[in-house]
Amino acid sequence: MDFRAIAMGLTFALMWSSAFTSARIIVVDASPLFSLAVRFLISGLLGVAIALALGQTWRLTRGQWRATVIFGICQNALYLGLNLAAMQWIEASLAAILASTMPLCVALASWVIFGDRIKPLGLIGLMAGVAGVALIMGTRINAGVDGFGILLCVIGVLALTVATLALRGATSGGNFMMVVGLQMLIGSAILFVAAPLSEDIFVNPTLRLGLAFAYTTLVPGLMATFIWVKLLNRIGAIRAATFHFLNPVFGVAIASFMLGEKLGLLDLLGVAIVTLGILAVQPSRQSIQKQPPAPSPQTPSTPT
Repeated sequence: MDFRAIAMGLTFALMWSSAFTSARIIVVDASPLFSLAVRFLISGLLGVAIALALGQTWRLTRGQWRATVIFGICQNALYLGLNLAAMQWIEASLAAILASTMPLCVALASWVIFGDRIKPLGLIGLMAGVAGVALIMGTRINAGVDGFGILLCVIGVLALTVATLALRGATSGGNFMMVVGLQMLIGSAILFVAAPLSEDIFVNPTLRLGLAFAYTTLVPGLMATFIWVKLLNRIGAIRAATFHFLNPVFGVAIASFMLGEKLGLLDLLGVAIVTLGILAVQPSRQSIQKQPPAPSPQTPSTPT
């Protein structure tokens, strides 16, 4: 098992999950799409500046440009935009739970489109992740949950699946931070057009808004996205996507601590099941990818 990848995945999941809580705070005092557009503009400019300082260039390969555009549209404008809008009607913990179904979507799409194989242990791990999420979700949804908010989150998950698969093999040319910065600027441009068309723009300047906005811009926005791109390049879409099963784990815990949203015994049981599912998928998928090719009988071995 690649322990560095595990550490990167856990760090990403913690940062990413915290964004649901900070976003919930932001939408109380600012219109969601406009605030997200401003956040991406700042994060994107910072990302490009850091990339240039590191000697990276925006002369990306054709595949990188294609992935950057798709990623900017699907993850930033659609997934994050729809999730932020949805949190006007649903709890941060519920949005985190719905987002955690993305690994199953990625695994299914990878199997159907790219013919990727997963060993039985990996399939069991995916099913365990879904079961854990369903268990947690059962404790969060009640009769009064807003269906429109859930619909926005579901569309967002499908968009995130497309974004994740778009980066498949497109990060091999390096320039990771430049890719992160540019895809944020693309998302920002789209949201600046969408915001005035779909919402009444308002900003109520408060200390909590400033702190939540600064945190979301730097930590989930810039740092987590950079780790995510590196992780996709390191272990591939399916194994990286399994860390999104931790969204309800960290998301519910952070929302409970920061916002007072309820955390019960079944939530903790679901966390344990999700964790076991991730551990099952990781070595199962890794054993397939690292299987050495059989030596050709026509090629004599060369002594070292």
